[in-house]
Amino acid sequence: MATKRRKLSNPLALAVMVLLTEKPMHPYEIAQTLRRRGKDTSLKINYGSLYTVVQNLEKHGFVEVAEVQRQGNRPERTLYGITDAGRAEATEWLSDLLAVPAQEYPIFEAALSLMGVLHPDEVARLLGERLSMLEVRAASLRGGLEKLYETLPRLFLIESEFKLHMIEAEAEWVRGFLAEVTAGTFPGVEQWRSFSETGEVPEEFRQLEAGEAERP
Repeated sequence: MATKRRKLSNPLALAVMVLLTEKPMHPYEIAQTLRRRGKDTSLKINYGSLYTVVQNLEKHGFVEVAEVQRQGNRPERTLYGITDAGRAEATEWLSDLLAVPAQEYPIFEAALSLMGVLHPDEVARLLGERLSMLEVRAASLRGGLEKLYETLPRLFLIESEFKLHMIEAEAEWVRGFLAEVTAGTFPGVEQWRSFSETGEVPEEFRQLEAGEAERP
């Protein structure tokens, strides 16, 4: 199953369509509802971008003006509702996101790919700091979830559950890698250390580069 190129790619647009399946809302109410339900921990929400998202959804026929409210001297408020095309788009888009793993580019992964320029002892120190912060974050999220489970169905907390799992998995990996570097059992750590201290690329690394260049 392959994902198709969509007219809109901002996940906030999907959140707006999903929310409007409940009832028509104006953009401010949409933002407030997403925040009240804790979705701002998974989505970047600000009023400026939200209005733009709603306008784009209307432009593509996924939402439409459902009502314009006027109350005394207060500014009028435009309520938007989802169209049949919007329901179909939201369902298909969400299905793609759930079923097909996307190629993402996490910044930590990028940092790991470039960390060889730092001394292994410095990498160990920095990863030790990261591990401490991950453990604090996991403990905080775990405690918050335990409280929320008392009043909310698990369905409403599933993204926080996933986030906790990912934090714990990252912490476990960092802990293991850190132990290897600290103990000197990580393969190539001595060459890495030599390169950091002398600035000279070890012969083993040169040979690897040469071998890659000779491949057809």
